[in-house]
Amino acid sequence: FATGPRQDNGVFYEIRNYDIKPSRMKEFLELVSQHLHIRVAHSELVGFWTAELGAMNKVVHIWKYDNFAHRTAVRTALANDKDWQGKFLSPALACIEKQHNEVAYLVPWCQLGKPPKEGGVYEWVTFQMKPGGPALWGEAFRAAISTHLNTGYTKLIGVFHTEYGLLNTVHVVWWNENADNRASGRHKAHEDARVVAAVRESVRFLESQQNMLLVPVPCSPLK
Repeated sequence: FATGPRQDNGVFYEIRNYDIKPSRMKEFLELVSQHLHIRVAHSELVGFWTAELGAMNKVVHIWKYDNFAHRTAVRTALANDKDWQGKFLSPALACIEKQHNEVAYLVPWCQLGKPPKEGGVYEWVTFQMKPGGPALWGEAFRAAISTHLNTGYTKLIGVFHTEYGLLNTVHVVWWNENADNRASGRHKAHEDARVVAAVRESVRFLESQQNMLLVPVPCSPLK
């Protein structure tokens, strides 16, 4: 599960979390709107969101790379891109309080999905699993995700397992039409015996979890 199909494909995703100074959030988002295209010219942006619930003044963005050599080449090019350095990076750094990044792979049983339409909200759920990796908890975790998916109230976008950063971390990204649909769907799911049974099995391997409700910025590929 952890070292088979995932490692056969060099593609990975860099997940970046930025905490923005509250007084500079509007300015930062304006910089993103005006100049993110410079960055996107260097490598693929999967999605870019702001946190609505579960965190404040935070942005989350995901970048796709073919392999680590690809990322190194992109970072070198960005360091030499005068437009990126001058128009975005220099003013943006004054807006950022803290930065955090992780490298993650899609789990082998999940392909990166897309929402059925634009205009929804994304739920970002982070699970900290017990040490041992997917060989220990992978099947139980997959069953829990599958039962939620089979209820039909939500759309699975991606399941990411960390390679660099805090290990044994899994990020699950869901799409819902709106926050109220997500709330009603969750209530129904928790009354479903299949969901309850799968979750009870999975939580045996769980250390902690947290979630955020995210809203895509206008220039995000995932809207």
